[in-house]
Amino acid sequence: MSEYVYNELQSVDLNAPLLFNNSIPCPRGNVFHNSGDGIFSLKGNTNNCFARYRVTFNGNISTPDGGVAGTPIAVAIAVNGEPRPTSRAIFTPQAVDEYGNVTSTAIITVPRGCCFSLSVRAVSGITDGTAAPAPTINVINSNLVIDRIA
Repeated sequence: MSEYVYNELQSVDLNAPLLFNNSIPCPRGNVFHNSGDGIFSLKGNTNNCFARYRVTFNGNISTPDGGVAGTPIAVAIAVNGEPRPTSRAIFTPQAVDEYGNVTSTAIITVPRGCCFSLSVRAVSGITDGTAAPAPTINVINSNLVIDRIA
């Protein structure tokens, strides 16, 4: 298990990755991360056909000052730059600077000998396409846990 955190407030643009510091880095080299960066590398180090990881993100998100209250905002786990739709965690603040806690989990399968990039990104919280997504969100108390499960 490895854990990465970023407790300070960060302003994250749409489709940009959240930043993380090392808290409990991976001791086996299966997860590579530069502290203060938002991109992780998951390695397919295994004798089997694939390595499997459970990735869980938890944090607080809000619409910043100048944003539009009542607009859904979201984060999602992204693999190789593509957000996983099933991992999208949505919150609709009723006022600016109103924080909501969101959690997202994904199972990532990495083929033997390959590496996948992983990130948590600010994504659109709008599901029906009727409004413009928030261009920026605030994120605080981010926590990312990566477990090698197979």
